[in-house]
Amino acid sequence: MPAEWEPHAATWLSWPKKLETWPGKFEPIPPIWARIARELAEGEDVRILVNDAQMEQRARKVLKEHKADASTVHFHHIPTNDVWTRDYGPIFVTNKDAKDKLVAIDWGYNSWGGKYPPYDDDDVVPHRIAEQFQLPVVDGGMILEGGSIDVNGAGLLLTSEQCLLNKNRNPHLTRQQIEQRIQDFLGVKKVLWLGDGIEGDDTDGHIDDITRFVGENTIVTVTEKDKSDSNHGVLQENLERLRDLRNLAGGKFEIIEMPMPDRVNYNDQPLPASYANFYIGNGAVLVPIYDSGKKDDTALGILRELFPGRRVVGIPSVDLVWGLGAFHCVTQQQPRI
Repeated sequence: MPAEWEPHAATWLSWPKKLETWPGKFEPIPPIWARIARELAEGEDVRILVNDAQMEQRARKVLKEHKADASTVHFHHIPTNDVWTRDYGPIFVTNKDAKDKLVAIDWGYNSWGGKYPPYDDDDVVPHRIAEQFQLPVVDGGMILEGGSIDVNGAGLLLTSEQCLLNKNRNPHLTRQQIEQRIQDFLGVKKVLWLGDGIEGDDTDGHIDDITRFVGENTIVTVTEKDKSDSNHGVLQENLERLRDLRNLAGGKFEIIEMPMPDRVNYNDQPLPASYANFYIGNGAVLVPIYDSGKKDDTALGILRELFPGRRVVGIPSVDLVWGLGAFHCVTQQQPRI
């Protein structure tokens, strides 16, 4: 599995339509998808899943209104239940020495432990995409969401115990068996485990809300300086674990701390607002920002230093995170071969 910063052929999205995902906040959501498409389309194809021709027509109207109707934006009539393409879409792996240089891995998807049925359409998206593009597709043999893992493209994978070892995913598999499947299907040589995720994360601790590879040996991780904040201890423990982890050569990682934003709540319940949920496109890095002033600026500044060859674009996401996810959650990269 290539690293996210390696060249893409395309980014996959699913057009938003489920009102319940953003209770009372759906109206501003389709324009955010248009912004995503517009920013990414400058550097790669954008492929958008829609249920039917009527939904495509509505989506095209929004894209046109927001100047995102580029020739590199394409629609595919593949039904979905919701928008979290990262978690149910295919994970693409490459093998430049094989006949089939691009392969789609179809991991099982159960909506984060059966939390939000129905999810039957989402679960078969990898096969439907593979059919349209005549790609070989391989069954991963266990539940695995794309947001629960992050790779450096050179044999290392980050994940969290709270998610991958959760009994609502693969209760029949041991930690060692889960590691072995990840290694076998994604070309990983070593799995790096962190602990728990942030409060308000209904995915049970997805890694893409806390810690990300930004280089083969460089990791960004969010931390909370306020000791009274419930995320402080969890994120501090993950930071200490990162400092103890070693790469394949036995060396330490360069670890860059990034702040957590100010709290975003819905009905007094915390939402999983995090700057770590950025997405690395060919030409742009899309970063959620949360009306958090200096913290927003700090996060954007860190990522601009890390990705000097890309536009780092901060996009207001207070409305978006009402759906319990941000830009990494709704995108899935297809590597260029």
